Amino acid sequence: MKHLQIIVIAISIVITSCTLDKTNYEAELNIETTEYIEFEEVTIANNENYSISIEALNGTLYKGYNEVHLNITKLETGENIDNSKITFLPIMTDANGNKSSCPHEYNLTYNATEGYYVGYVVFTNESSSTVDWQLYIGFTDNTKTQSIDKVITVEEQTNMNLNMTAFTGNDNEQYFIALVAPQSPRVAQNDLVAGIYKYNKPTNASGEFTDVTQFSYSAVENHTLLIDPRMPEPSMGNHSSPYNEDLSQESDGLYHGVVNYTMTGNWTLNFILKDENQHIIKGNEVSTEFTPGVEGERGELHIDILF
Repeated sequence: MKHLQIIVIAISIVITSCTLDKTNYEAELNIETTEYIEFEEVTIANNENYSISIEALNGTLYKGYNEVHLNITKLETGENIDNSKITFLPIMTDANGNKSSCPHEYNLTYNATEGYYVGYVVFTNESSSTVDWQLYIGFTDNTKTQSIDKVITVEEQTNMNLNMTAFTGNDNEQYFIALVAPQSPRVAQNDLVAGIYKYNKPTNASGEFTDVTQFSYSAVENHTLLIDPRMPEPSMGNHSSPYNEDLSQESDGLYHGVVNYTMTGNWTLNFILKDENQHIIKGNEVSTEFTPGVEGERGELHIDILF
């Protein structure tokens, strides 16, 4: 009888533990994700002769990946400048006055069909009392060089499906992975899109603020991002899913794959980043064991998401 009581108590503890984990997990699901598809004006940057409208999804710049659209207008005539070489440089200044940048497309391209310049920026920090962001934009008009700078606000990214991570690879280089899609995943196979970027260490930078070579980043080319999605919640027991596809680079410069979410909740995307020669830059395999009541293992390279 005594042994029976012990077994009943043990079962009760396990059930209570799983119920508590499930309750906390359900509370987290109250966070709603909105899929933004419209580009709206974030801000306008002016000098005496020109005006630049900066647009992003939802009219907001967030920590993580942002596609940006720019329109340049000549104030005297109201005409749009559509044949310019335009440069785009985001600069972060910290509380000590140190300046740094983040992954970005420095030379923007003109989309003649839509009528705007297009590029991207991956902000690594949101604006705060100790972090300021400023955009430095250069362009030409009739062979004359123009420049405009503008202080901007970078908001916290509350949609965990668009999280990012920064890390030092086994090659001692600095890398960044930023999730681009899906904004609002479904319980199904989802097209997973990510940007992978690298800081270009300057070789002969002067150290002066105007020397852009010290703020150079580029998209990582021809790598492979292996994916192992798992649910790390103790109540989920390190649950994974079938029919996932590793990410490879496509013509848009981004990395595309498939992630299969079999239920809503907390998921961890465990990654292994390999270079073009299949050498591991960062990441490791995680346990595949079912571990009910125990938090699942996360790889050394991962991004947590929630939907």
